[in-house]
Amino acid sequence: MVRKINGISVNYIDEGEGEIVLLLHGWGANITLYRSVIDSLKKSRRVIALDMPGFGKTPEPPAPWCVDDYADFVLEFIASFRIERLSVVVHSFGGRVFFKINARENLPFAIDRAVLIDSAGILPKKTLRQKVSLRCYKFGRAFMSTKVMHFLYPDAVEDMRRRRGSSDYNNATPLMRTTLVKVVNEDLEPLIHLVKCPTLLIWGDLDTATPIEDARRMEELIADAGLVVCEGAGHFSFAQQPAKVNGALEAFFG
Repeated sequence: MVRKINGISVNYIDEGEGEIVLLLHGWGANITLYRSVIDSLKKSRRVIALDMPGFGKTPEPPAPWCVDDYADFVLEFIASFRIERLSVVVHSFGGRVFFKINARENLPFAIDRAVLIDSAGILPKKTLRQKVSLRCYKFGRAFMSTKVMHFLYPDAVEDMRRRRGSSDYNNATPLMRTTLVKVVNEDLEPLIHLVKCPTLLIWGDLDTATPIEDARRMEELIADAGLVVCEGAGHFSFAQQPAKVNGALEAFFG
């Protein structure tokens, strides 16, 4: 299904009946990756899930966006359905968008429940080694960007970026690379305590993108939160251990 929001043709699904659950996907993903979660939830709920701009079948935003821009867009998407109450299930980057939305004053809808699966939002503390590495990279990039060095080695800067960048960064288009930098450098920890609805945290204990320590910190900050740990799973715990994750979802939503 396609719905036009602020000039962007949004690819989305709307399946099942009953109380509404909005699903927000992770960075670099799209709604097809969450099919097992959607199929589980839609047995007793109405599930709405969208490819956010720049992912799946939804075109990129008109300019590099920050998390607030994505929050604004999702709010417009929700408003197009005239929804008064909903629950959310989010993964990774989707968690960032949820924290921003939840922090807004006078939301036109109530948030009943939240499920955070390997959610992003807490900015990791850089070690001394990482700080030194970053400074060396910036110095090297500046040096190789000078006219003489760029003439002699025209691909050097891009090669440096590629070696240093994550797979998400290297696989993204130039516009989405800039968006990614804006997104990952914002620390949303100060907003997490504002989540007041019952919240379920589902996490892979081998997650290296959003470590299990992030989950335990979120559990401390959210007043009504519980944590389910998927032992042996990584950042995509819902795909690696679907039976456990879907069972937890069914129990949480009752």
